[in-house]
Amino acid sequence: MRIPAILLRAGSPFLQLWWRIRRPTTFGVKALLRLPDGRFLVVRHSYADIHRWALPGGGYKPARETPAEAAAREVQEELSLTIRPADFKVLDTTVTTLEGKHDTLTTLTALAPSTSTVLSPEIAEARWVKDLQELGDAPLSKWLLSALVVLRSVS
Repeated sequence: MRIPAILLRAGSPFLQLWWRIRRPTTFGVKALLRLPDGRFLVVRHSYADIHRWALPGGGYKPARETPAEAAAREVQEELSLTIRPADFKVLDTTVTTLEGKHDTLTTLTALAPSTSTVLSPEIAEARWVKDLQELGDAPLSKWLLSALVVLRSVS
């Protein structure tokens, strides 16, 4: 079921408040999608921090799927790109309380099969870029910056 972007934006502050009160334990993934020519995909979400460039991704339940399966599902849901879970490689796993919840976040990377995307209501904009300078002075996600640093250190 696709939730309209306006409902995602309206509900986001209440969800963040709930996280700060309840402090749940959650699991999430971020996907750094790359092309052979060196470009990578950045997105702006249609809810929460709508001006910040980030990575696609979302939550998952470890009892139901692995981080790679979750990344493949999220990329399919948000961008209509099909990437096999086996094609994702883990870049980093970290525990954060950034949004008021106890979140184990796994960042993965994979080569994208094409540049063609169909955006879900969760994604306001997507761009393939070779360098972050192409985004001007727009704010950037901590996880996007971290993923690029790790990718460069293992390449």
